[in-house]
Amino acid sequence: MTIRVLLADDQALLRATFRILIDSCDDMEVVAEATDGAEAVELTRAHRPDVVLMDIRMPGTDGVTATSVLCADPALAATRVLILTTFEIDEYVAQALRAGASGFLGKDVTADELLDGIRSVAAGDSLLSPAATRVLITRFLAAPAQNARLAVREELAALTAREREVMAWVAEGHSNEEIAEQLFVSPLTVRTHVHRAMTKLGARDRAQLVVIAYQSGLVQAPPPATRD
Repeated sequence: MTIRVLLADDQALLRATFRILIDSCDDMEVVAEATDGAEAVELTRAHRPDVVLMDIRMPGTDGVTATSVLCADPALAATRVLILTTFEIDEYVAQALRAGASGFLGKDVTADELLDGIRSVAAGDSLLSPAATRVLITRFLAAPAQNARLAVREELAALTAREREVMAWVAEGHSNEEIAEQLFVSPLTVRTHVHRAMTKLGARDRAQLVVIAYQSGLVQAPPPATRD
């Protein structure tokens, strides 16, 4: 199956570079290009891509706002947003993840990292490294955003004890393989628990499951490190 990608970036040269790279792959194609967030929303609704490669900061409607609109649209539930940023992990990225983005990449990634990232997100996985997850948790995700949609106690009660346990490990930034080793089960079993938790909590993907885990109080963020 061909992965259909929409590019949203105000830099024409960067869009052209990404298009050439993506279109060179047999398993993916660029279906449209947007120069700002508003156009990204319009073209996503028209083309229904599998993945939107979204620049986080654009003039006019930015990537955070566009991501919020796209991820709130039930008709676009199958579309995943992958954030592009030239900045360090910051509050803008955290806002996009809260809104439902499936992960983020720096614009300095290699060609292989970009293509692998698109494939991972299209497959329903999130693109958050353990290190990035921990930084986001400590600095931003543990503090609920205004009007954020939080999981309530009744929803968490729908999870089995093992699903809650696996969700806690995920929230700490561990991979399926690491969790499987700790729980003495297979990575496939861990993946099954993750997907069941996502389904019960209405999480779009693993990245949103991390946000819900902390903002619902299922797990607590570690205190900021202090210097001697």
